[in-house]
Amino acid sequence: MKLSALTKLACAFFLLFAIPAFAAERWELLPDPAPLPKAEKTGKAPVNGIELYYAVYGSGPPVLLIHGGLGYADIWSSQIADLSKDHTVIVADSRGHGRSTRNAEPYSYDLMSSDYLALLDYLKLDKVALVGWSDGGIMGLDIAIHHPERLTKLFAQAANSKVDGVIPTVMENKTFAGYIEKAGKVYEKISPTPTEYNAFVEQIGAMWASQPNWSDDDLKKITTPTAIVLGDHDEAISREHTDYLAKTIPGAELVILKDASHFAMLQDPEGYNKAVRDFIDK
Repeated sequence: MKLSALTKLACAFFLLFAIPAFAAERWELLPDPAPLPKAEKTGKAPVNGIELYYAVYGSGPPVLLIHGGLGYADIWSSQIADLSKDHTVIVADSRGHGRSTRNAEPYSYDLMSSDYLALLDYLKLDKVALVGWSDGGIMGLDIAIHHPERLTKLFAQAANSKVDGVIPTVMENKTFAGYIEKAGKVYEKISPTPTEYNAFVEQIGAMWASQPNWSDDDLKKITTPTAIVLGDHDEAISREHTDYLAKTIPGAELVILKDASHFAMLQDPEGYNKAVRDFIDK
């Protein structure tokens, strides 16, 4: 069947304009985590009055992966699969997240960081490279400021040192809203308190309203080799604040992940794994 010139032109316009209008960009997607590899061991560590779920994979130089707010350890599945080939990889569900319990003690980054340090003590690990995303990156900064002897490297993605580093419109973003919805469904499935998601969010939200709040002098104390990392389409943390962190922390390396957002580890696992390895293994 022959097409008229007008029909061909109409088809060309459709291909050029209509299809892109319906195709989501990679940084707008929110893929589910891949299936987890088999763990060497899992358990619940009694730390600071709670039970912290953890899992350990592989063998070699230890790497601790700390997830972001409302998340859980399985989000790191692609990083676990890659890094555990030649590293001991430790993951956990932060207090109140995932399979871990919480208590009435007010949330703070100092408290959550101390949970992870207590987990390292429980596992008899003196030092680790730390890969932290969002709240996990903030905990990484907290540990680097107050307990640098526990870290060999810090890869802090989408972290902020002050509340004004957060983009004010983040909650209006479709991808971020989708993450919050998914997190609630996961919580209902795996939490020891499956009906208390709203109470949990209220507790942790009180922390987000005022923390973190570190000064320039605090950041300048950091001696751990640090990468400050951001997706080039991050919905939550501003590029201006990320540049500020990289300039203020002595010797920090700025890493910008291409075509990725706050959820870069899910959107581009291969690129994310390479960025992590390029930093922690060099």
